[in-house]
Amino acid sequence: MIYDVIIIGSGPAGVTAAIYAQRAELKSIVIEKTGFSGGQIINTYEVDNYPGTPGISGFDLSAKFREHCERLNTNFVTGEVVKLDIDNDIKVITLDDGSQYRTKTVIIATGGVPRHLDVPGEDKFSGLGVSYCATCDGAFFKNKTVAVVGGGDVAVEDAIFLSRICEKVYVIHRRDEFRANKSSVNKLLSIDNVVVLWDSVVDSIKGTETVESLDIKNVKSEEVSNIEVSGVFIAVGYVPSSDPYKDVVATDERGYIIASENCETNVPGIFAAGDIRTKDLRQIITAASDGANAITAVERYLTNN
Repeated sequence: MIYDVIIIGSGPAGVTAAIYAQRAELKSIVIEKTGFSGGQIINTYEVDNYPGTPGISGFDLSAKFREHCERLNTNFVTGEVVKLDIDNDIKVITLDDGSQYRTKTVIIATGGVPRHLDVPGEDKFSGLGVSYCATCDGAFFKNKTVAVVGGGDVAVEDAIFLSRICEKVYVIHRRDEFRANKSSVNKLLSIDNVVVLWDSVVDSIKGTETVESLDIKNVKSEEVSNIEVSGVFIAVGYVPSSDPYKDVVATDERGYIIASENCETNVPGIFAAGDIRTKDLRQIITAASDGANAITAVERYLTNN
């Protein structure tokens, strides 16, 4: 079978594209690495800025996305893309199990993965006190002292979530102010068991069998101190999941796929939507908007070709 469009990724951009594709009666499938939709938001404790769903958990919002797709009989395929061949008008997608899918157009909506600190002890204690998902692992640290590293929306939200179950939460941020939205920042700073370490970075993660402490370096004074923690949650941004496509479409110096506001890449018939795309704002609502724009661009391409 030759599909009209194959959507790679089932985060907000991918599921929105899938919904619009079904409503446009395009022959389509969604390829996803795992058997559930939502992307990074599935690990978000609370989503308070998506219209009409104030306070909904990321897991519940992800479930609603999936339910919407299934009501429209969207076809999902589980697997990881290892190759995208664009040598002719029909694109060929190869998965890690060797299966192949043929399509006229492709929407890449693979988002990103958490960025690492690359400090001593991080890899050693991964899963043993080092975590990149507070909502996934926070319960393991009930009534304990933990640290959150970062200063963006995810870091602040993680710290607020952890403050409800942990005895004490350090927030380690390399600057002297947060980049997160003001409402969340004000809420965080009002919590009694949260301590913010400004102008600071993690120098190393220490322990024997599990995390026991962190060496913290002040970036201004270069003084190094040690704090005792049972866990550290790293929230310093994401790395785009674009490796299989870097030799296919143009990317910027960070690996994000260069695409216009209508999600067109430099390769005809290949589109990029959501957090994988070069853009100023990466939010659920902008990803969903990309999904809708991408399908509109796909329809235009199919009409003209």
